[in-house]
Amino acid sequence: MNWAFLQGLLSGVNQYSTAFGRVWLSIVFLFRVMVYVVAAERVWGDDQKDFQCNTAQPGCHNVCYDHFFPVSHIRLWALQLIFVTCPSLLVVMHVAYREERERRHRERNGEDCGRLYMDTGKKRGGLWWTYVFTLVFKAGVDSAFLYVLYYIYEAYNFPRLIKCSQKPCPNVVDCFISRPTEKKIFTIFMVVTSILCIFLNLCELIYLLGKRCQECVVSNNRRHELFVASTAANNNESHSIMEKSLKVPPYAPPNKKVFK
Repeated sequence: MNWAFLQGLLSGVNQYSTAFGRVWLSIVFLFRVMVYVVAAERVWGDDQKDFQCNTAQPGCHNVCYDHFFPVSHIRLWALQLIFVTCPSLLVVMHVAYREERERRHRERNGEDCGRLYMDTGKKRGGLWWTYVFTLVFKAGVDSAFLYVLYYIYEAYNFPRLIKCSQKPCPNVVDCFISRPTEKKIFTIFMVVTSILCIFLNLCELIYLLGKRCQECVVSNNRRHELFVASTAANNNESHSIMEKSLKVPPYAPPNKKVFK
């Protein structure tokens, strides 16, 4: 897996993120990707080789291992990180689409023409919806993988002794996991960081929704103030016109003629 490409991708979307998004990126790299690359692969690298059962029955060892480890933690976490981080590509692609559209607009109409976007990276319009979708998707993916991990490994438990009775084992055999305590500690650590990332995604989503609602309220207040001001101005103008039209000239007595 090319983690350098993933790092470059997320570093590019970092400039379009909020403060919560930047903290999320830091946690993903420092506490998930780095731990995965440096420590997790070594912890689970020998899990099948050191999975021992007290029987020499051919195939029993593999069947018991597959029964307790149906999905490798390493591959499951790698798939989780890919699904969590790749939606950020949508934000980068959307910004790139805006920049290309702005460039073509200037080529057709000249450099002095009006801009289509005041800031191509500002979260307005379609880009805002794209960013909100990525937040919901990332929180949903993390939640789904936590549930899958909880369902497969029974509350993230790693017992030292496993009772296995799968065929072709001749009877109930005892199997032993390599370094179960260490595996449990790393699993809980990855679960806690995933929950923290979900919390940050929800906080960022609430922040964006609250900011949008505030902007809508301010915009509606301004429209209402402009409407009231324009209505008052029109009423004043109409009142002055009516006063002018109804104004009676001052009374002038008629000239008296003298008849001789």
